[in-house]
Amino acid sequence: MFSPEGPTVRELAVQALSSVERGYDLLAPKFDRTPFRTPVSVLDAVAKALGPVGPFEDGLDLCCGTGAGLAVLGGLCRRSVTGVDFSAGMLEVARRGLGEGVALVRADARALPFTGAFDLVVSFGAFGHFLPRELPGLFSQVHAALRPGGRFAFPVLAPPRPSSPAYWMLLGFDAVMRVRNAVWRPPFVMYYRAFRLGAVRRELELAGFTVELQPLPEFGLRADGSPRARLVTARRG
Repeated sequence: MFSPEGPTVRELAVQALSSVERGYDLLAPKFDRTPFRTPVSVLDAVAKALGPVGPFEDGLDLCCGTGAGLAVLGGLCRRSVTGVDFSAGMLEVARRGLGEGVALVRADARALPFTGAFDLVVSFGAFGHFLPRELPGLFSQVHAALRPGGRFAFPVLAPPRPSSPAYWMLLGFDAVMRVRNAVWRPPFVMYYRAFRLGAVRRELELAGFTVELQPLPEFGLRADGSPRARLVTARRG
């Protein structure tokens, strides 16, 4: 996709007609050569923003994929770094790229096998795979995995304006996915416009977190003066 080393149109079509788990197993060998991989600029901005509130002891990358975010944790956590994902294919790619020293666990984020194990949980670009009704359970799982005082942090980008081509592209993508899931099984959950910051903040607070929003200045401001990107930091009491 967008490069000779990326997946072909046929490979993307096969992925899109699979389940989320199977789709990512298929995409894993070429995932890091697609636009879906979290950009280094985002990873660096999050690491810089979290640096002043660290260091942390133990960190978890939620829905770690091929491991891009694990490097952020490695620079912030003094004792251990863990990645969790439900795609065996993505974890295998992460394992080959990271080597020893990082624990990789295959598990569903909605049923985490951890209790009070981490001081920091991060996640990058995974929330489109969760329906709005699944967020309370997901956030409760993260809350339980954190120690008291631990933080759950993730970046969010400001949604594009209706006047921009990006707005209509994402709207069209979500519409196509809804039609696909209405007529084909198993479903492939990936909606770019379902993760709304106001609703997310409310669900985090209901799960027992205190929520802070921090601008990521590396990405500048929109025309109305609001940040183009923010770091959401949810602190367990």
